[in-house]
Amino acid sequence: MTDARVPILMYHAVSTSPNDATRDLSVAPEAFAEQMALIGDLGLTPVRTADLAARWRSGRPLPERPVLITFDDGYEGVHRHALPVLAKHGFAATVFVSTGWLKGPHDMGGGLDTMLDWDQVRELAETDVEIGGHSHTHPQLDQLPDDRLRSELILCKEIISDRLGTVPASFAYPYGYSSRRVREAVRETGYAQALAVNNGLARRRQGPYALTRLTVRRTTGIEEFGRMVEGRAIARTFAGDRALTKGYALVRRARQVRRKAIRSRV
Repeated sequence: MTDARVPILMYHAVSTSPNDATRDLSVAPEAFAEQMALIGDLGLTPVRTADLAARWRSGRPLPERPVLITFDDGYEGVHRHALPVLAKHGFAATVFVSTGWLKGPHDMGGGLDTMLDWDQVRELAETDVEIGGHSHTHPQLDQLPDDRLRSELILCKEIISDRLGTVPASFAYPYGYSSRRVREAVRETGYAQALAVNNGLARRRQGPYALTRLTVRRTTGIEEFGRMVEGRAIARTFAGDRALTKGYALVRRARQVRRKAIRSRV
């Protein structure tokens, strides 16, 4: 099982009435409940990000038919709607929070919808939910200069550690964007593993700082969801996403080259 292909599901908001900014990457509470019920019916075993990575790192066997349930950003609906469903099934999960978006003293005002507050984050952490880092203000990390990149990573880690009393072990790249420089900075900051997107199944050989995930959207039907968690027809399901990703990657690389050229002339 050490070379198993593992579905890592990426959720964002769980909401009955998402706003325009989060609509496409939200799921309805009823849909989320149906998806979790299917995971149970299929006999899959939800595990936390840190547990999967630790088993792969040590070579220990994985549990039977593992799956990861992850949430990005830190939307309030994860506590309101998702947590009761996860608790009902006894499922583990991971929530990656952007600390500058959460309600409280560190709030920078950038949250796209109603966000968690720290009491809710603490309640999540007291269950079988791992709290991971997702930067402080949710920028495109690979577009940042070194000092700002490290500030985003360190501040996020320090705030979570201070608020929860535990150091976050896992990280998820905002927008899924990373680079060798970003991955190295994440490692040096002390995170033991990090998740990207790429809409594929995660494998040990990807390395602990580039594990891939599968995007769950509001339009993801239960049959499509079933194929995702069973690892069937993944390439066909996300063919459109991959084409768009490749095109945008070219644009972003061109921007990076241009910025470097400008800095070198200053």
